[in-house]
Amino acid sequence: MQLILASASPARLALLRQAGIEPIVTPTDLDEDFLIASHEAEHGPLSPADYVLLLARAKAEALLDQDPLTGFDGLVLGGDSSLELGGAMLGKPHTPERARERWLAQRGRSATLHSGHWMLRVHGGRIQDSAGTTTATHLDFSPDIDDAEIDAYIATGEPLEVAGAFTIDGRGAAFIDRIQGDPSTVVGMSIPAVRRLARELGVPWPALTR
Repeated sequence: MQLILASASPARLALLRQAGIEPIVTPTDLDEDFLIASHEAEHGPLSPADYVLLLARAKAEALLDQDPLTGFDGLVLGGDSSLELGGAMLGKPHTPERARERWLAQRGRSATLHSGHWMLRVHGGRIQDSAGTTTATHLDFSPDIDDAEIDAYIATGEPLEVAGAFTIDGRGAAFIDRIQGDPSTVVGMSIPAVRRLARELGVPWPALTR
């Protein structure tokens, strides 16, 4: 059974490969800020879980809008992650200046990394069924991180294109004292959640793994 990953995230790809899945990587083009703003304008503020689930679903479904996947039989997986800190949802900082602001704000504090997962069961290029779920993992950032360490970390470029401006599977691990929950959620997606979604859509886990 083939699985298409509707994401350009190297971390999500690595997680799937570590679990024995070799996905077809087909990123989608989505204006996330516009989508969230439009949804909230019509329906009101989103909870953290609904925030990441909305984006995960949009990414998965956008793939079929961009590429009809004629004749494709398999699964399509969309994912999104965001850090909840002090009631705000923080995605990728993109710039060193914004990454530095994030780290100055989050050192010594606790936060929650939310990941949304949306999976489509596709047959002949058409959606037959879908399922989604969210996971959340709690983190405590080290209180003794100094400004020089923050600047050196940002200079590596690692925190610029990851949700919350940090990783736990790279250089950022040195600045996180504790995590409570599924570690793969913080990396990019929950592998146990992916397994459960596949099973919900009638695909046993061994059918996806090598």
